[in-house]
Amino acid sequence: MTTQQTEQQYLPVDLKRELLPRHVAVICDGNGRWAKKRGLPRIMGHKRGVDALKNLLRTCKDWGIKALTAYAFSTENWKRPEEEVEFLMTLFGRVLRQELEEMIEEDVQIRFVGDLEELPVGLQKEITHAMETTRNNRTIQFNVATNYGGRLEILQACRSIADRVQKGLLQPNEIDEAIFERHLYTAGSCDPDLLIRTSGEMRISNFLLWQIAYSEIYITETLWPDFDRNEFHRALSAYQQRERRFGKV
Repeated sequence: MTTQQTEQQYLPVDLKRELLPRHVAVICDGNGRWAKKRGLPRIMGHKRGVDALKNLLRTCKDWGIKALTAYAFSTENWKRPEEEVEFLMTLFGRVLRQELEEMIEEDVQIRFVGDLEELPVGLQKEITHAMETTRNNRTIQFNVATNYGGRLEILQACRSIADRVQKGLLQPNEIDEAIFERHLYTAGSCDPDLLIRTSGEMRISNFLLWQIAYSEIYITETLWPDFDRNEFHRALSAYQQRERRFGKV
């Protein structure tokens, strides 16, 4: 069965293929609150959050969405309790090791975007290995924003461009949006068409500040561990009712 036939088999009949977003970004919020509501430690919420993300990636692949970007760990998240941060770093590495073979089989290209040099050395090696191993996969691109901050990303891009200008490799009047985007962490990815935020919070939280300039935004009260295929279906249904004008009439 071809990829297109598989997508046709799984895509809900009420969703129009031609109106699907190419790229979905998601702010995975609510793991801690999910655990607290159940009298569980916060780390249990993070474990369930990983399951929700795996299910969303599978759904995107089944339905023919070509890119998914998940906000996994922000530059501000280092301020959380040390035990929780250490658990998350260990969890990232363990999930990578456990899921890499399946991602290869499923033709998933995984990319980590953010200031990766601040991560534990062992995790950096796991990330480099996973990205190198899957870099030629093409069915879906899975971007994991880790130690990511939108403001930092823009600052880093400005510094990189300024360095090229200082070295005489680039003239200031040559700088345009295309050149700027090539210096972002997300270089090579198209901008998200749809940004989903779970847990009902009405803010961007320093995520993809440049890239979501014209993204449609969908907010749900659902906590991230409970965000399943049905919830994603609702988000896509709402998205397909929007009229995207990109500043035009």
